[in-house]
Amino acid sequence: MQRATESQISAIFKDEYGRAVSVLIGVLGDIDTAEDAVQEAFIEALRTWPERGLPPSPPGWIITTARNRAIDRIRRESTRDVRQEQAFRLGGRLAQEGADAVFDDTAIPDDRLRLIFTCCHPALNEPARIALTLKLIGGLTTAEVARAFLVPEATVAQRIVRAKNKIKRANIPYRVPESAELIDRLGSVLAVIYLIYTEGHTASAGAQLTRIDLAVEAVRLGRVLATLMPDEPEVLGLLALMLLGESRRPARTTADGDLVPLAEQDRSLWDRDLALEGHELVLRCLRRGRPGPYQLQATIAATHAAAASADRTDWPQILALYDGLYALTPTSVVALNRAVALAQVAGPAAALAEVDALDLDGFHLWHATRGHLLDQLGSTAEATAAYRRAATLTDNDAERRHLLRRADHSDD
Repeated sequence: MQRATESQISAIFKDEYGRAVSVLIGVLGDIDTAEDAVQEAFIEALRTWPERGLPPSPPGWIITTARNRAIDRIRRESTRDVRQEQAFRLGGRLAQEGADAVFDDTAIPDDRLRLIFTCCHPALNEPARIALTLKLIGGLTTAEVARAFLVPEATVAQRIVRAKNKIKRANIPYRVPESAELIDRLGSVLAVIYLIYTEGHTASAGAQLTRIDLAVEAVRLGRVLATLMPDEPEVLGLLALMLLGESRRPARTTADGDLVPLAEQDRSLWDRDLALEGHELVLRCLRRGRPGPYQLQATIAATHAAAASADRTDWPQILALYDGLYALTPTSVVALNRAVALAQVAGPAAALAEVDALDLDGFHLWHATRGHLLDQLGSTAEATAAYRRAATLTDNDAERRHLLRRADHSDD
């Protein structure tokens, strides 16, 4: 066996946590027990794998070990009748199917999709639905979920605890709902998948710009959902948006891991197959004539992708699309992104006036955008201060290095 390093085990944890928890919830029917068992399995992996090496199937090893930990807990804490029933449920399915079978990526819908719909039950409020699913499916820590929401960590922790308790008290079923129920939960499900993707596209913290594992997982879940609901344009729009974002990933960083802004990217490095698939999905959405926020964002991404170079981007079209997006979702973040397009059409002064009217002082991209606009206007001292302030507000090392380079450039 190949010896395992702590970083390898950590990577496996990020890759496999969501699916392992999903499988165990499916057979246990209890979120906390499933989470605890998987955590114990990874602790055991950290203890044994560095010496014994990686097992032939790390996912299978994790699920088997977690299953055994759960059975041990059931034996210790349950009455005899409950103990026998739960142990039979947990051991029976996995014994019959095998540890590897529960990780079959071809199953549609799979355990993770069932868990998403469970977490997005109407009995839970939307912030709780999204926070719980990001933690259980995406494997994000409470701190990472908090940064995705731009809210305190304690707030997210409370949401997660309350959501778990509500699921337990209300006996919410672990299943993909029937067709009549799907639409009611779709908005939250899409938001969950998109937030998983955005954390993967630009990680809220860490040494790397991206968390490829999360981005790939979000795209996979998007494909599963598109298979399940092929006539829902917002489902297709979200999948298109993620595919177009992924198509740019090879050009988003240098060989050293430094961030490369969109305008400076080598477009020959973009994945044309992913971009083409995203374009085709956008066209399918447009033909349905039912525009929604994800479709509009995907169309904006497709417009960027269609330009042979940054200076040939159709900015008036992008600004018009942002106008439509803001009409549907009038948030400060959409307004900030719209201002970037406005600067290209009406100039940096007009854009800066709109940016300064937004209440986003704690958001690093607000300060970064101000820095860029102030730089264009020749206000170098203010631009430098804005870039440096932005750098203090991000925990992503690649973003921070980029912002500090911008600040130094403004000083020159």
